[in-house]
Amino acid sequence: MKQQEILDLLKKMTLEEKIDQLLQLAAEFYSENAEERTGPMADLGLTETTIANAGTTLGVSGAEEAIRIQKKYLEKNRLGIPTILMADIIHGFRTIFPIPLGLGSSWDLDAAEKMAEISAKEAAVSGLHVTFSPMVDLVRDPRWGRVMESTGEDSFLNSRFAERFVKGYQGENLKEDFSRVAACVKHFAAYGAAIAGRDYNTVNMSERQLRESYLPGYQAALVAGAKLVMTSFNTVDGIPATGNKWLFREILRKEFDFQGVVISDWGAVKELIPHGVAKDEKEAAKQALIAGVDIEMMTTCYSNYLRELIEEGQVPVELLDEAVGRILELKNELGLFEQPFRGADPVKEKEIVLSNEHRAIACEIAKKSMVLLKNDDILPFKKEETIAIIGPAAASKKILGAWSWQGKSEEAISLVEGATSLSKKLLIGNEVFDYLEPTTAAIQEALLLAEQADKVVVALGELEEMSGEAASRSDIRLPSAQLAFFQQVLEVNDQVVVTLYNGRPLDLQGIDEAKGIVEAWFPGTEGGRALAAILWGKYNPSGRLSMSFPETVGQVPIYYNCDNTGRPFETTPDEKYVSKYLDVSNYAKYPFGFGLSYSDFRYSEISLTSDELTPTTEITVSVTLKNQSAYAGEETVQLYIHDLVGEVVRPVKELKGFKKVQLAPSEEKIVTFSIDESLLRYVHSNQEMSSDAGEFEAMVGPNSREVSSVRFNLKK
Repeated sequence: MKQQEILDLLKKMTLEEKIDQLLQLAAEFYSENAEERTGPMADLGLTETTIANAGTTLGVSGAEEAIRIQKKYLEKNRLGIPTILMADIIHGFRTIFPIPLGLGSSWDLDAAEKMAEISAKEAAVSGLHVTFSPMVDLVRDPRWGRVMESTGEDSFLNSRFAERFVKGYQGENLKEDFSRVAACVKHFAAYGAAIAGRDYNTVNMSERQLRESYLPGYQAALVAGAKLVMTSFNTVDGIPATGNKWLFREILRKEFDFQGVVISDWGAVKELIPHGVAKDEKEAAKQALIAGVDIEMMTTCYSNYLRELIEEGQVPVELLDEAVGRILELKNELGLFEQPFRGADPVKEKEIVLSNEHRAIACEIAKKSMVLLKNDDILPFKKEETIAIIGPAAASKKILGAWSWQGKSEEAISLVEGATSLSKKLLIGNEVFDYLEPTTAAIQEALLLAEQADKVVVALGELEEMSGEAASRSDIRLPSAQLAFFQQVLEVNDQVVVTLYNGRPLDLQGIDEAKGIVEAWFPGTEGGRALAAILWGKYNPSGRLSMSFPETVGQVPIYYNCDNTGRPFETTPDEKYVSKYLDVSNYAKYPFGFGLSYSDFRYSEISLTSDELTPTTEITVSVTLKNQSAYAGEETVQLYIHDLVGEVVRPVKELKGFKKVQLAPSEEKIVTFSIDESLLRYVHSNQEMSSDAGEFEAMVGPNSREVSSVRFNLKK
């Protein structure tokens, strides 16, 4: 459909039809069972006519159902306008990949793009058109449950992942490539900065901090072509995002030049009332449309009050036409006017969804996401060793994590199953071992197995429901029953490796005596097979943390790129009156970028091609990396920069580049990074990006803490 045809279609629409295009309803409203519709219809005050014309649909499952709903919709829509089918496809459709925080810890952009590509392929053949992903919210507080949907604490790294997620979901041409889906970047803006890590809570920060740390991830996704943006539940400078005109009209539309669709999060338009900025649904509708929200998800403020607001002159009809025009254009970009069923195909669905090929790729990506946190010469296991695998996560298949909407736990590979394919010398229990309240029989059986083994895997972690939306925790330690069990195991066998399934960085107090710790996150469908491959040395761990692990929750929020202070701890650590705790270190237990390998990588001192940089030149920083071990491996070499004197206070270091380097045993390579003036820019007090002349420090190393440095000057 051409642009003029969309304009002509818009002119044919009645006011009610336009308003209905702005409504998104869940799939249950299109159920063939009238009784299933009755309750929800009554709750929202909907008529069958409104339902028939609602512009987009949420949470449809399966190709046959998608085709049925689209057919029914087109039969009743006067102008033959198709609906868009949307859903939360966050880290896989049916083939579930590691949670995004795990994907972030892979530092592997190709893997992220492949995950999104496969997710899109499975979703599209099952009839879906849009995914509510990627979530690019910057997160520095692991108490927040939705940290599992983020790729971590660093704006630069998040931005690179955002770009590749969008590319993987959308491909090159959505109108012709029906194996892809449109991406919706979320949550705009700063949702990950909720005070105290409590979901849906207030966000309070300066505009400069918002621009420098939080907006770049969204902008990167938009530059990559994301078709939609979702509003966040939180406030931005005291105004809820869903009613924030400055955020959407000024920043998103004007500054970022975003031409696509803005959709509210679930119920967020009506939530302007409990926020206390709208007195009723009518006022909420007015604020949201004026702010720039095109689609209202699962509340009916627009449906009930936009006609009245327009007739009263409180809302210009032009704003309605703009919103409808954007929705029609999205339908056009998806090719729905020509092919309303798009990629939905019940036959191909059975071949593509959860195919062996997809499972194999999910396994490889899960391996890349896992992080070896500790290894006191206990890993990898040797084939002649007898290994006991015990604990609540040993045989658990509930390893998919939150937002694995279509994933099925029974299709997942447990650690025990993965290990069985690699070793014949395993001791495995029969008792079900509960995560929170294990029975005496389960504990006794596990301890007996541990006593008989050469080494022990104690498989611990969170329940799936302990992280994700509405799953904030003030205590991010492992459950007390698990910590007690760990101590019991040590009494019978101290050769212990702890494996962790979880959706956030944890306070790992209580398992310090483990000789090995493997962070597996919630690794997805093939998680147990991937974890076993690492434990038995079939895969050399290469994951690096994309978010810091605190020593204790009392340090939270803790992140590597903190600002300088007037009394830095580093200068006089024995002085009382400096910025420090009395009872714990200032530093993370496991910092951003950290991760061990079975290889032994050694870095030379770094060097620069010049110690002087100008706005029109660049310099190269180099380091020689050598693998001093018998294991071939992959190292993630990281570049950080520190602006020593800025117009505003600058972070102690900032990630500005990274390279993944494969080295054979005894091999060495020179790794280089180019630095130009653009890498030195930041948001100044006037809210504009620029750089300062003066001295800078370039740092290279295996993580944000262990770096060597060299200085250079920017001259203007």
